[in-house]
Amino acid sequence: MYILIGYFIIINITGFILMGVDKKRSQKAQWRIPEMRFWTIGLLGGGIGLYLGMQSYHHKTKHKTFTIGMPLVILVNILCYGYALFLVI
Repeated sequence: MYILIGYFIIINITGFILMGVDKKRSQKAQWRIPEMRFWTIGLLGGGIGLYLGMQSYHHKTKHKTFTIGMPLVILVNILCYGYALFLVI
């Protein structure tokens, strides 16, 4: 169970940091992080970190796919983590 909690924390911190890095790169007109990477991180459990990064850095907040899609990914994450915890407990 501690492994699952540690994974959840690491993947969400990673998502949060990636959102900030992409924001900085967009301001400097540098190479950007592909959107597919954000979706992959989100579906692997980092949806909350990505969403918090969106709100903190004001990044990707005008993209409907992110403003609507990321909360849906978070819902899927909650259901999956809830099911995993149910199996463990």
